[in-house]
Amino acid sequence: MLPKKKVHPKEKSELHQRNRHRGRYNFKQLIASCPELKPFVKLNEYKDESVDFFDPKAVKMLNKALLAHFYDIKHWDIPQGYLTPPIPGRADYIHYVADLLAASNQGKIPTGNKVTCLDVGVGASCIYPIIGNREYGWSFIGADIDPVSIQSSNSIVEANPALKGNVELRLQPNAKNIFHGIIKKDEFIDVTICNPPFHASLAEAQAGTIRKLKNLQQKKIAKPTLNFGGQKAELWCEGGERVFVENMISQSKQFSTSCFWFTTLISKESNLKSVLYALKAAGAKDIKTIPMGQGNKISRIVAWTFLSKEQQQKWVAVRWK
Repeated sequence: MLPKKKVHPKEKSELHQRNRHRGRYNFKQLIASCPELKPFVKLNEYKDESVDFFDPKAVKMLNKALLAHFYDIKHWDIPQGYLTPPIPGRADYIHYVADLLAASNQGKIPTGNKVTCLDVGVGASCIYPIIGNREYGWSFIGADIDPVSIQSSNSIVEANPALKGNVELRLQPNAKNIFHGIIKKDEFIDVTICNPPFHASLAEAQAGTIRKLKNLQQKKIAKPTLNFGGQKAELWCEGGERVFVENMISQSKQFSTSCFWFTTLISKESNLKSVLYALKAAGAKDIKTIPMGQGNKISRIVAWTFLSKEQQQKWVAVRWK
């Protein structure tokens, strides 16, 4: 006897309205865009087409198909063991950032490569620059402390003509710096984005993975397999998310007139209070908290600027008109 079939909503209403991934995956269309996906698509216990989300190879191939089908990225790969990002959630961040810029521009999203976005921790997948460029035409600077990540993202850019000339990768030579060594003198950034390391240690990262898999599979997991992968700098850092973001806030003040909006994801709600306190202490002129939801997970974007209203108006008039 089959398990009782789940009733799936036609749309994932928790995702941003402009998110291309609100609908259920159409595997026939995805396979047409990326034939390599076909061997990974099977009928699940409810007789629905799906992939095994506990198989890193299947997750990676699904991402490749999504990028080919929705963003016309024909060549995409990442080194083994590196983070395979969940694309719908990454797209949500980009769309909410577009809304943030629109709010400073009389409700109109500024588009085209005159808008420059800095991705702090671009990773090996180059995922935010891909989505931001393909959706809004923005130019990107992707920064990372890991040479392999920079090399991988650069290979993706070089292999896709649509990205060439619109995405520049920069290696951060000092792991303690976030903006120094990346933002050049007399360079202006319209918005920064960041998905900071979530955990404070490798042990904490592994424990979190075991917890997640146990909840999903409803059985005891002794040794975790990271279905989405991830290296040290992608998953954890000393002090975890809160310390990383507070360091970012402190350093952002030194680039107060070089960047319009600074933003970061905050995954742990318990970190929000101290982050907002740090922003007020740093003298941010405007602070916004933007809620995001993906499935059962609730997250948020925190955005801040050091520009006065007059400086903001001048920025828009000079750079976006």
